[in-house]
Amino acid sequence: MSIERLETKQRMSRIVKHNGTIYLCGQVCADATKGITEQTQTMLDKVDALLEQAGSDREHILSATIYIKDMQYFADMNAVWDAWVPEGHAPARACVTANMAREELLVEISVIAAEK
Repeated sequence: MSIERLETKQRMSRIVKHNGTIYLCGQVCADATKGITEQTQTMLDKVDALLEQAGSDREHILSATIYIKDMQYFADMNAVWDAWVPEGHAPARACVTANMAREELLVEISVIAAEK
């Protein structure tokens, strides 16, 4: 049984690989001054980059947990999400309201995927 940790710091690793499964740390947007649509898109862009680095892609996502600051943003976040998820490859998903690490953050995601 091997565990591979990528981009490890004291508090966390950005990617952990174990037995063909990839775990990504929580991802937030690139620019927290933007609205929910832009925050969601740049957050998912980061997920794409990390999955590629780990040897996977969005078609191999097994599970996603989305943390949203307020459900008033739910429909707009889902519009971006629905366009991003490949047809026929929707992962198991949960979406919950959460207090965010910084006031300006509106959304965060945690992803588990299989290797290609």
